[in-house]
Formats: sequence, structure tokens, C-alpha cells
Amino acid sequence: MVGITSYGGYIPRYRLNRGTVFGAMGWFNPVTIAVAQGEKSVANYDEDSITMAVAAGLDALNGIGREKIDGVYFASTTLPYKERSCAGIAASALDLRDDIRFADFAEAVKSGTTASIAALDAVKAKEANNIMVLASDYRMGRMGSMVEQFYGDGSGCLVMGDKDVIAEFKGSYSVSYDFVDHFRSDDAPFDRTWEERWIRDMGYAKIIPEALQGLLEKTKVKAEDVAKVVYPCYFGRDHAKLGTKLGFKPEAIHGNMHAETGDTGAAHPLVMMVSALADAKPGDKIIMASFGSGSDALLFEVTDNIKKLKGIEGVKGSLAHKADLAPYEKYAVFRNLIPMELGIRGEDEAFTAFSTLWRNRRAVMGLVGTKCKDCDTPQYPPQRVCVNPDCGSIDQMEEYRFSDKEGTIFSYTGDMLSFSFDPPQVYGIIRFKGGGRLWTDFTDCKLEDVKVGQKVKLSFRRKYYDDKRGIHGYFWKAVPITES
Repeated sequence: MVGITSYGGYIPRYRLNRGTVFGAMGWFNPVTIAVAQGEKSVANYDEDSITMAVAAGLDALNGIGREKIDGVYFASTTLPYKERSCAGIAASALDLRDDIRFADFAEAVKSGTTASIAALDAVKAKEANNIMVLASDYRMGRMGSMVEQFYGDGSGCLVMGDKDVIAEFKGSYSVSYDFVDHFRSDDAPFDRTWEERWIRDMGYAKIIPEALQGLLEKTKVKAEDVAKVVYPCYFGRDHAKLGTKLGFKPEAIHGNMHAETGDTGAAHPLVMMVSALADAKPGDKIIMASFGSGSDALLFEVTDNIKKLKGIEGVKGSLAHKADLAPYEKYAVFRNLIPMELGIRGEDEAFTAFSTLWRNRRAVMGLVGTKCKDCDTPQYPPQRVCVNPDCGSIDQMEEYRFSDKEGTIFSYTGDMLSFSFDPPQVYGIIRFKGGGRLWTDFTDCKLEDVKVGQKVKLSFRRKYYDDKRGIHGYFWKAVPITES
């Protein structure tokens, strides 16, 4: 049996109310009031498509051991690098085995489902036992544009395998067209879109139904027997019509999530699928479809194993942890849409020595330290001499991962002198359950909400961007946990 063995999701903490966007830019394009309802998810200043993908992957690893992962397929239209494997960066952060395959799927918004089909094909061919499919996007719309209201940030993860399957793969159907609803050239930061009516009537309304109908005929499944069908379409009324015209029950059509997140690009089919799996029951048939340069449609049937899956936060868990991002200018600064005075401290040049990073890759990317074999003392960064004053053993160390360990705040500082895009810069010392300490930055928090003894989780984040050399530097930060 081949299918989904685990899943995970991540929606950034920040939400931007669309009324706030319209209040700032509606004077320029008043028609955007038509879609200015609800809120969109917005990545923090230290997040991008890689960090969000890692968060979704970490969530999925709660359902399957990382040692079982044989490959990582990463789908995105906003990869930070064009010639460096972003799937490889994600795999390093997830501290997966070295003897795995990884690949990036890019340039089409349906690349998330295409990567899913490729992973299923590899598992069916016995080339791998479990492949992690990550899909994440961080798209930008021009200020005052319609897509600025439509686009949101987020990521989804599906692990495809052949053991302990929670949703069996029943078949897929694809159509591929060079249908241009929008495009972004190699050096452009923003999409260029065609007329909304063209996208709606000739794109969504024709291409998605063709893929769904083809899947139903191929698998000999009736639309009324499908428990949930997920597909993107950011035109609300038209989204529902697409499904009902094919015979899907209204309650089976998963919402387009415009009011909660916005369209998360290549991640959106997987984000909606993760949301649907959270409420799925054994025997449910679920269809996941995409749109962009054609459409892929995949059919799954939920098994009894879904009852065994525990500890996954998923998309619904992420949606419960949110904070309002206001004013609009803060969003614009996070997105580098408007220039800002960085000051002298903000002009420090970051530099990455890749030879040093390579030698310390597990410590930096995977947050792997050491643990003394003689006294069981965990320590970071990795040491040769045990830091325990009662031990002092030399070269008696084993590797010890900190990124998945529980931690609490030992001490912290709010620094108004250090440069931060979201001042004050908050940093401090984390004490891990089981031993070990880490001095690191805090993120996704307000200074007034941080307390000594508060629980934290570790989150892979962008530490800096070297714009002179085009280098994205990553490390782990602490996220204080607050009640929803």
C-alpha cells in the first residue's frame, strides 16, 4: 500500500487584516475593496520559503521518525537560491540522513502536487520507502494590487511512503497547459497578472474541472462519494461553483482559505490537504487538486492508521497561534517594499565562510551538539572537553540534537541598541530539559510577554541576508510559547 504516512503544516504567526491593507492603499485601487475581507498570513521578517518548509517538516516528523526519511522534494515558486539546492538546506535543518535524495520543484504554482506525484512514483517503484514533500511559498504583490490581497504565506508537508499509510493513494490525473494567468520573469520581484475575468473563466473554471473529471473517470469514483475535495481558487463564489457543477456535495468542498490565510501558492493544495486530514475519518475519500500551468488531481482514501497519528499541530494548530501585524507600514518594511533607515548598527556586513559552514554544518543547520558519554551532560556548541566541572572527560562525546528538545527561558534581554527590523531585539539563554543551554535570539514575541521559566520551541529562521553576495544565512531562534 502506497500513500501518505504523515503530514504537517505551518502558517506564520502574523496576520494582516485586509481592511488594513485597503485602508493604506485603497485610495490607489478602490476595486480591491471587493476582496478586502478576512486576513492574510504574513511571514515574519526572518522567515522565507525555506524556514516555513522546515517548520512544516518538523511538524510531520512528529508522526514518523526522521531516520525513515529517504528523500526530500521541495516545491516553491519563491526559492531563495537558483543554484543551490533549497531542499538540501531544508534536509540539513531537519537533520536527516546523508544518504538520501533531494530535489527542488519550481516555477509552477502546481509544483507542490507535481512533487507529490513524483514522490509517490518513487515509492511505488521501490526506489524509496518514505519521501518528504515540502511545499512553501512567500510571494509578493505590488502595493495596491489585487494579488496583494490574495497572496498569503504558508507551507505544507506530506510524507509519502509504503508502511503505516494513513491515506492510501488511489490514482492521479494531470493536464498540462502553458496557460498564462500570471508570470514572473527571472529578475522580477513581483508577478504580472492578466485580467481577473480571463483567469477565472478560462483558467480556474475550465482547467480544474477537466483534471477533477478526468480523475473521477480514471478511478471510477463518483463525485458524491468523495468526503472532501480541495483545490485553489481565490475567487470565493466561483470556488464553490467549480465543485458543485461536478456533483460534489457542498459540505465536501473545502473552503479556499481566503479569509484565514490567502492563497499560499505552490503550498496551497498541500495546506488545504493538511487541514482536511485533521478531521478525516477512516474510509473518507479525499481529492487534492492544484492549478497553475495546468492541474494535477490526486485521490486518497483514509485508513484506520490515521487514528494512531499523534502530536501533529498541522494547519489548524498554526492558525490558532496568531498575532495582528499592524500598521501596514510594518508589513511593507518586512517585505522590503519601502526603504528604511537602518542606522550604523544595521549596516554591519554579514559574511558566510562556506568552508567553515561545511565543517560545522550539523551544529549550525541541525543544531546538533554533543553529550558526554561519562556523565551524560549535553552541551552546545559541540565540545571535545566536557563542560561539567565534576567530569572534564576528553573526547568522550556523542552527537546530541537540541532542535527537538523542550526548553525554558533562563534569562533574556530586550535590546533597543542592537539593530532589528522588529525592535527591540530580544535574546537570551535557553535551558533545555535534560541539560544544556543555548544563547540565541527570540522571535515571534513581544518583550512584555516574555518571562523567565517560560517554555520555548526552537524555530529555524533566516539570521541575515548578505545582499552584496546574495547569501541567506540561517540559524535557530527561540519562540516563546504563549496560550492561544
